Amino acid sequence: MTRKMTDAQLEYERKRAAKANKSLDQWLKDKAKAELKAAPPKPDIVKKPGLLKRLIERGNQPIAPKK
Repeated sequence: MTRKMTDAQLEYERKRAAKANKSLDQWLKDKAKAELKAAPPKPDIVKKPGLLKRLIERGNQPIAPKK
């Protein structure tokens, strides 16, 4: 997946690649790998509903008869 960059973006990336002593192609590959690595993982924890949502759910339930 290649993204088209403007001339200014390409020049900026060329300068950063030169600073890191890498070719532009290698710099962009390393940058893409780092972006994939840095993607935050999806949380496995399910958050319980907030106070208002719980109150609304409770209000929508039928009233239980007293014994």
